[in-house]
Amino acid sequence: MRTLIFAIASLALRAADPAFFIQISDPQLGMYAKNANSDQEQANLRFVVANINRLKPAFVVVCGDLVNRAGDLEQITSYKEIVKMIDPNIPVYNVAGNHDVGNQPNAGQLARYRKEFGRDYYTFDAAGVRGIVLNSSLMAAPENVPDEGAAQEKWLLQELERARRDQVGHLLVFQHISYFLRDPDEPNQYFNIPGAIRQRYLQWYHDHGVTHIFAGHYHRNSYGRDGEIEMVTTGPVGLPLGRDQSGIRIVRVTKNAIENRYYELGSIPHTIDPRRPLPEWPALPKEAP
Repeated sequence: MRTLIFAIASLALRAADPAFFIQISDPQLGMYAKNANSDQEQANLRFVVANINRLKPAFVVVCGDLVNRAGDLEQITSYKEIVKMIDPNIPVYNVAGNHDVGNQPNAGQLARYRKEFGRDYYTFDAAGVRGIVLNSSLMAAPENVPDEGAAQEKWLLQELERARRDQVGHLLVFQHISYFLRDPDEPNQYFNIPGAIRQRYLQWYHDHGVTHIFAGHYHRNSYGRDGEIEMVTTGPVGLPLGRDQSGIRIVRVTKNAIENRYYELGSIPHTIDPRRPLPEWPALPKEAP
């Protein structure tokens, strides 16, 4: 019986009906006003929640920096209260960002995050997708908690092997910091994972059939490829740091493909039909002569 259940689950992951999910990143409550308040971020996030409830995605992933100041109870409470307004039939998966656990997390920061938000690395199955959620701060800078860093890596390799056994059709990774923004060989910087670590993880993903990695942290959109792996860096719900304005990413999943598109808050489509390609941004009206 147990083998039959696993076989049915595996089949569902390989042959799901078309569906879509929403990825957002960096609501980062408190950033606009430098922690004096989080009024603007709350307004943006409430607007996003209203659109989530209207569009009804299969699930939502929030790719880190839920708050601006790690451990700030007011920011944490506000974030959780707003996200709780999402339709309970739509699963929400939180991802730990550097503003949630620190740039170099320690045991206390990890414990506090896990108390407030739950696990900082885990897997989920939904809508023909297996998602692997990782703590990228723990990956990039495990010096304060080397045992925790080693435990995440060991767990990840086990999950990659399990996905291969299950013949998962769409194996996706979600984290906060991108491995790279445009080029897998680009120099190290604040907005990517250090090169030696980056290459090790990317090789694991190549070996196990990961097709897409979704991240945030950059507060802008960026896209890159490493062979068959697409690296998607998503702009913020909160404060933008570039030309891309605050927004969300919609990801359409079919049996054989994954399509994704970023929508600024003023350009979110009214409806999404997962059987059809994602709509482009609405064309701006022409100015009157």
